[in-house]
Amino acid sequence: MATQQTVQEMEEALGQVPDWMQIIAEPASDHSWGIFRDLLLEETELSPREKALVGVSAAAAMQCPYCTYFHKEEARFAGVSEAEIGEAVNLSGVTRYFSTLLHGNEYEHDDFVAETDEIFEYLREQQGVAADD
Repeated sequence: MATQQTVQEMEEALGQVPDWMQIIAEPASDHSWGIFRDLLLEETELSPREKALVGVSAAAAMQCPYCTYFHKEEARFAGVSEAEIGEAVNLSGVTRYFSTLLHGNEYEHDDFVAETDEIFEYLREQQGVAADD
């Protein structure tokens, strides 16, 4: 179990020490809480909405019911709409779909990078043209 200081931090931040936090092996318990606290609860480069949407997407892609439930609740708490949550899940599915196609067909990574660079160069040019109009 975590140190008393970590237990106190969890209780203050979450209102309790979740049982699932108590199953973390002793050498990692304090460190695991620190990762959870620092990345999910503290101010970072991403807003709470952005973090929640990333979490929803990752959880859906991993097909983890625990993470999916947690990150959907996190998203709702951050003011993310059900439509936005649904779109995030759909985007994760699209990413997984195309990843499967690329990996399964052993598409050449260097070719993919070159094509992607060309696509975004074109899109940036189009964006500049639209801004000039």
